[in-house]
Amino acid sequence: MKKSKFSVLDRVETPKDLKGLSTKELEQLAGDLREYMVPIVKETGGHFAPNLGVVELTLALHSVYDTPRDILVWDIGHQAYFHKIITGRKEAFQRIRQFGGISGFLKREESPYDTFGAGHASTAIAAAMGFAVARDLKEENYKVVTVIGDGALTGGLAYEGLNNAGAQKTDILVILNDNRMAISPNVGAISQYLTGLTTNPIYNRFKKEIWKLTEKMPGGKETVRAWVHRAEESLKGFLVPGMLFEELGFRYFGPIDGNDLKELVSILKRLKRLRGPNLLHVLTVKGKGVKDAEKDPVKFYALKGAVKPKATLKQKTVPSYSEVLVDALIKMAEKNSRVCVITAAMAEGTGLVKFEKKYPDRFFDVGIAESYAVTFSGGLAANGLRPVAAIYSTFLQRSFDQILHDIALQNLPVVFCLDRAGLVGPDGPTHHGVFDLSYLSCLPGMILSAPKDGDELRNLLHTAISYERGPFVIRYPKDSAIRLSTKIHFQPIKIGSWEELEQGEDLVILAVGSMVEIARSACQSLREKGVYPGLVNCRFVKPLDEEQLLDLANRYPSILTIEENVLQGGFGCAVANFLKARHIQRNSLHHLGIPDRFVDHGPRELLLDLVGLSSNKIANTVEEKLMVADSKILVPSIQ
Repeated sequence: MKKSKFSVLDRVETPKDLKGLSTKELEQLAGDLREYMVPIVKETGGHFAPNLGVVELTLALHSVYDTPRDILVWDIGHQAYFHKIITGRKEAFQRIRQFGGISGFLKREESPYDTFGAGHASTAIAAAMGFAVARDLKEENYKVVTVIGDGALTGGLAYEGLNNAGAQKTDILVILNDNRMAISPNVGAISQYLTGLTTNPIYNRFKKEIWKLTEKMPGGKETVRAWVHRAEESLKGFLVPGMLFEELGFRYFGPIDGNDLKELVSILKRLKRLRGPNLLHVLTVKGKGVKDAEKDPVKFYALKGAVKPKATLKQKTVPSYSEVLVDALIKMAEKNSRVCVITAAMAEGTGLVKFEKKYPDRFFDVGIAESYAVTFSGGLAANGLRPVAAIYSTFLQRSFDQILHDIALQNLPVVFCLDRAGLVGPDGPTHHGVFDLSYLSCLPGMILSAPKDGDELRNLLHTAISYERGPFVIRYPKDSAIRLSTKIHFQPIKIGSWEELEQGEDLVILAVGSMVEIARSACQSLREKGVYPGLVNCRFVKPLDEEQLLDLANRYPSILTIEENVLQGGFGCAVANFLKARHIQRNSLHHLGIPDRFVDHGPRELLLDLVGLSSNKIANTVEEKLMVADSKILVPSIQ
């Protein structure tokens, strides 16, 4: 029988198995875990460098604390892969982020060790405070610990949590995992503050030497260290800029080496006996243990994986919507000095690195602070600039009040480019951008659009930047831009206009954005079977092309709307409300979209098929529900 190379990992199924391990065995386990994880994530894809940096921290936490009785809350959860492996999911981890496999984020229904799920940053301290206050109200006795990254400290929700925990003097431990990066290198004053705090040589040398000295001094080590602590507080106030955490009511400890298991276990044992609020600042190396990831943690932040859906020839040759966007923005910025770009810690994801290099003074990465990004854009627009805020659809959800109160209410001309609109695949329900048409369409004066291809994205962007009367949204998927002209020729598009791509007889399909090309394929299949649908590119969801919609209602007995958005409050609802308000009831009206449930993770093509939005499923739905008889189409309800 072949001997396993994982001498310690093979003995670990749950955190209880860590309790009797020596420091040497824990260090061996850290090596086993890295060796176990690396080939799996290379195959399946997923967050890579962030996890490699927290192996030792994960082991130390589960060794010292009695999880899941003691509550451990991870911020986002994208750095909790090793937490999953040692909490009973070692075998299941081999299918992480695969359809039917475990999630790449924390998920409460997946394990009792996953105490709180999140796919957005900065939530952990607030959630942990909820656990801690509930514990105290129920007069229970256990510890609450939360791990939050330094990148998440660019988000305001983190400070709301710190402020409340410090003010209420709640017994809670916040661990600040500082690897000097979010996805991209961190930006802003907080990053500078942490850098100053961790690199002050006088403070760190003083602390280390004096702490050693107390071991040899008479009068009792604890008494002497209490005096030293008071002296240390005075020294911090002199040397460390701001004393931010202490001023918020936390006792600050650190910074310590977050990749040193012995030191981590030692200090966590001491902190476990100390009532909070306490904050431990640990320094970790993103990508630790894999040289390439250590050298370039941005490149190795996440891996795409070896398992990929088959791409068509067109997808292989046509760039993504994100790439089309940045090239168009650069061209526009060359001609218009008012154009500037804002993103929220997603320069790479939104494809804007090229713009940043070309126009660094007109590019603003505000960190994980979407609400700030929106209101900041509003200020730029109010003072005459033309801000383009490129933010993932799922992350823009966090700034709904700012969009309403600061932008729409004041009719400010901010252009919102919503990347990853629609189903995004392996990242799952926290990242699917399937709600934006619904939550934005209710805002007065909001222009909502979706391009069918790269050329239309260029032209919609040109139209949006030229529009001065209010906010303008352009949403597009994480996918190929379908088709793209070699040369950039910007053409304005009449706001609210649709485009009839194919004429038919039996029904008309009204498709939005990413659904246009898929619906075109379905139409071709239907024609081969004797059903003749018309196809309309509904590039504007708000305002609707009312004139064309009335014309289509007069010409076709049946209308089918298709959108990669939830059905509630989406495009189909807008069409139905328009026709109902005009008492047009002679047509059969039906809608396809995302059903009223959260869609799990998996390849985008598979998920589209599961919710009925693949070309085959669209064609099958029409065939099954629209029965051809005596040259007339009889349509039962398919909502």
